[in-house]
Amino acid sequence: MNNYQQLLSIQTRGKDFHRLTRDVENVVSESGISTGLCTIFVRHTSASLLIQENADPDVLVDLANFFSKLVPEDSKLYIHSAEGDDDMPAHIRSMLTKTSEQIPVSNGRLVLGTWQGIYLWEHRQRSHHREIVIHINGD
Repeated sequence: MNNYQQLLSIQTRGKDFHRLTRDVENVVSESGISTGLCTIFVRHTSASLLIQENADPDVLVDLANFFSKLVPEDSKLYIHSAEGDDDMPAHIRSMLTKTSEQIPVSNGRLVLGTWQGIYLWEHRQRSHHREIVIHINGD
């Protein structure tokens, strides 16, 4: 069993989805691993990872709108506000989604569905530097 690991540094544009699919595919290709498992992990508590629709951008808009209603940015609702009104809602959104994903690798490629893409979801208003660890193990 072989292991390969790489750190991706992403500069987000503020609250938005950043498509990672190609970046992760490139790391899998560089790994030389043909069959195995790719784990992706974001090293932050106010951003998350998701696998979601990659064809119709309205899906991402609807997700963002739903989460803004589910977890409002209202300073009267939260105690934690040391980093701004969007910080505690970002932590809650991160908790409700995921900080890691696992995707099988077959024939040296991610086994994603036709309409699936990998995204980093920045939950903060401002741009942030985010680190994503990609770990592939297999043969």
